[in-house]
Amino acid sequence: MRRISLHWRVAIILGFGSLLVTAVLATATWNLASGYMIRQREGSAVRQAEVNVRLVEKSLDSTGLDELLTGLTTGPDSSILVLRPGNLLTAGRPVRVDDLPSRLVDLGREGVAARQRTVVKDLPVIAVTMPVANSVYVELFPLEQLDRAFHYISSLLIAGTVASALLGAVLGSWASRRALRPLSELNSAATRIAGGDLQARLPEQGDPHLATLAATFNSTAEALEQRVRRDARFASDVSHELRSPLTTMVNAGEVLRRRLSLLPGPAGRALELLTSEVDRFSRMVVDLLEISRDDQTDDRTREEVDLGALVRNVVATRPQLSEVPIEVSEPPVVVVADRRRLDRVLTNLLDNAERHAGGPVRLAVLRGDGVARLEVDDAGPGVPAELRERIFERFARGTRGGESGSGLGLALVSEHVKRHGGCVWVQDRDPGGARFVVELPCAG
Repeated sequence: MRRISLHWRVAIILGFGSLLVTAVLATATWNLASGYMIRQREGSAVRQAEVNVRLVEKSLDSTGLDELLTGLTTGPDSSILVLRPGNLLTAGRPVRVDDLPSRLVDLGREGVAARQRTVVKDLPVIAVTMPVANSVYVELFPLEQLDRAFHYISSLLIAGTVASALLGAVLGSWASRRALRPLSELNSAATRIAGGDLQARLPEQGDPHLATLAATFNSTAEALEQRVRRDARFASDVSHELRSPLTTMVNAGEVLRRRLSLLPGPAGRALELLTSEVDRFSRMVVDLLEISRDDQTDDRTREEVDLGALVRNVVATRPQLSEVPIEVSEPPVVVVADRRRLDRVLTNLLDNAERHAGGPVRLAVLRGDGVARLEVDDAGPGVPAELRERIFERFARGTRGGESGSGLGLALVSEHVKRHGGCVWVQDRDPGGARFVVELPCAG
């Protein structure tokens, strides 16, 4: 199961914390506000009922009691009931005695004043009962306006709680992003160094703790860059020093190879082995020089290169490949690249096919979705799946064919292709053999 990132964990925790605090405050506010408003409404209802009872008490035996009760009602939803022995007088909203809480009516008949919040005929009310002479006075005060106020306050508190949680999550996300920015920069710099950009550094930090981290990382990267460059210079120097004696050895080997028929038996086989190893050593030195120059320089000599024309030019220098079919898409496939590096990529792929796979059997330059695709097919036994990535590493030697290479040719192909923002891989070819594929961004 994939874990939530630290950035989102911080945002969620701050959002939840904000929700919890706001919910507690909202609950306390609701309880205080609603309790206060209900007590105020009940107190007002009792005082009003007391005043009305005194007026009713003076008019119990008069003929204008009905008119008095009608005048005492405070609105269409209020109700007044006077329970007299054998008689019931009502005013306002029609209500029966059976609709009232029985306990409340009984208290009034027992001569005890009481009040109760209840619902009468689907309307929330405060029912106040008081004894008056030998009768019971009951008045119902509607709470509809108070309920609307409660609904408004509750909606406001809920919306405020939700908004506070969202704001907390947003602020948490923003704060964590700022707090984790140095880690993101560290990860980016480390990724660039791992990808070969040894000049990647962290920017200066204002925080003293982060400044120490940045300084340590930058000094480590600087030491690594210097070490790599010293190693590359050493390889370059050694390769340069070896070129002159190797050239002499190769030329001498060619002279001896022409006299090979004059050396029968073990001497001839030893000479053949010696000259082949000298040739391989010479190729290795050339590859080492190329790699050392590639590690120490980052040239930006780029131009538009017709990939199809480049393939034809390279093949034209190899008479033994004159019969190899070349497939080129139309219109011309153009890339922006260093022509020398692309020339070396194709040369190394062709050399690999000739030395280890019986030679190339097909070359193709195709156009894909925004990419140029170069394919080199060979007639060899193919490349095992477990070796298809390792053969592009330095000094990784495959097992195809009979001649062992230097282990640098395909590594150079990978380095040059990566510098152009492309990729290279090997796959099976139908009906047999291997297909080396290079993809580069198209121009334009």
